[in-house]
Amino acid sequence: MLAQHTPRWLTLLFALSGGLLTDLGFPDTGIWLAAIAGVSLLYLALSRDAPWWNFLMGFVWGVVFFLKHIGWAQYAVGNVPWAALSVLEALFVAVVALVWTFVRRVPVVVRSRTLHVSAFAVLFVGAELARSSVPFGGFPWGRIAFSQAESPIGRLAWVAGMPLVSFAAVVVAVLLALGLAGIRRLDVLTFGTTIIVAAVIVAVGLIVPLDTRSEAGTLRVGAVQGNVAKGGLDAFDIRREVLDNHVQGTHALLEQVDPGYLDIVLWPENGTDIDPQVDAAAEAAIDGAARAVDAPLLLGAQEFPDDGGRYNVALLWEAGVGVVDRYAKQHPAPFAEYIPIRDLVRPFSDAVDLVHTDMLPGTTPGIITLESPRLERDVIVGDIICFEVAYDELVRESIQAGGELLVVQTNNASFGPTNESTQQLAMTQLRAIETGRTTIQISTVGVSAVVAPNGTIIERTGLFTTEQLVADVALRTSMTPAVVLGPWPARLVMLLALGLLVLAVVRRPTRDGRPSVPRPAVRTALATESSTR
Repeated sequence: MLAQHTPRWLTLLFALSGGLLTDLGFPDTGIWLAAIAGVSLLYLALSRDAPWWNFLMGFVWGVVFFLKHIGWAQYAVGNVPWAALSVLEALFVAVVALVWTFVRRVPVVVRSRTLHVSAFAVLFVGAELARSSVPFGGFPWGRIAFSQAESPIGRLAWVAGMPLVSFAAVVVAVLLALGLAGIRRLDVLTFGTTIIVAAVIVAVGLIVPLDTRSEAGTLRVGAVQGNVAKGGLDAFDIRREVLDNHVQGTHALLEQVDPGYLDIVLWPENGTDIDPQVDAAAEAAIDGAARAVDAPLLLGAQEFPDDGGRYNVALLWEAGVGVVDRYAKQHPAPFAEYIPIRDLVRPFSDAVDLVHTDMLPGTTPGIITLESPRLERDVIVGDIICFEVAYDELVRESIQAGGELLVVQTNNASFGPTNESTQQLAMTQLRAIETGRTTIQISTVGVSAVVAPNGTIIERTGLFTTEQLVADVALRTSMTPAVVLGPWPARLVMLLALGLLVLAVVRRPTRDGRPSVPRPAVRTALATESSTR
């Protein structure tokens, strides 16, 4: 649908700058409009009707974006795993660019501006969903939706989750590119209509009814960010440091509240480096902390079953009783918590052997049942561990199973002073909107935060600091449309993306060596007619 006369060097420039600009839309910079503009540049970078050149441009955009966006992986595990993951994720963008070259030639897409814009968005979001699932369970980091936590578009998560947020953002990106086309041709009508439609899409989010009121009382929550002395993979090398820091942080809560005031105290993932179920000293320290505040602790630990492997678990600990409920992380991170195809990967990086014992997946939804004497009932706490916050179905399942608030327990120590934790916090904000639940992110080293059901950060900590949070949080039981719809928005996008691919194969127009010529109203800024054809 675009002319082939755009210079290759210019499309390459668009791809390079677009990848960098898109990353600026995510924390720590967090200029949400920059992510949209970066996708606009990707669209412009695909302006030549040359399938494999467009594949290359999509790959360049993807590599530049992911190398920058997940730079924290380089800090944590080194150059080879960081580069390999970036290249893998970039290939999904490259495939979008290749398929788009054929899809836009389909006559019905050529004739309709609406279909043209929607088709690009469907393919882009379809690729996001695909890479969130494969290989090895996928890697959702860098979805455009995750850049929109502070944008009106982000509020659409309440309606249909992350697929709708990404789709709306990409539609706006394409419309901005088409508006640029109007400026170049001095086409005031095209410029005006596309910009107005883009603005309306952004503004629609403002009318989404995000209710923050309590529906089932409030829960008095304390949260402990214990900190460790250093970041990186060896952050926990000092035995008991992280455990002792969180025990001390729990006692420090008594500077803000009296014993018995809190309904629950939250520790992060790996809040103890020693399993209190098998170590008497760890048991005594944790039980003493729970007695001191006179409240149950939800703490992160690891279990090592006798038959091998390990579990990343959240344990609800009552003083004098011990573990009364448990959740095991369902989605261990490949190449970080377990190593698939270990023997094949080892020749490329010996970092695989830093994971000595592979983590096993849990099999039940993330919920913890908390007995609350003050409320005179059981409270269902939705619980997500670390990277699980990026996976739509895991968050949704914990709410469908009855979660009245959402807790994200995470350990960000391995990533040092990078923006990994703030990227994760943006996801937490969007999950609060999507589920309509107060959401608490509690980290070993930060950033920790209490997030209202409308995505607003009520309170937050710093990075690599020792801090405690105390908050009365709203408990809610109603289901948002996004939770009710479940996986269907994602399934619809994937079905439409597959349909576009089939349509491109079976309905390719007869060509004479040139691309189909679109109506002037839908050309990009660089898709001008050549007077020398």
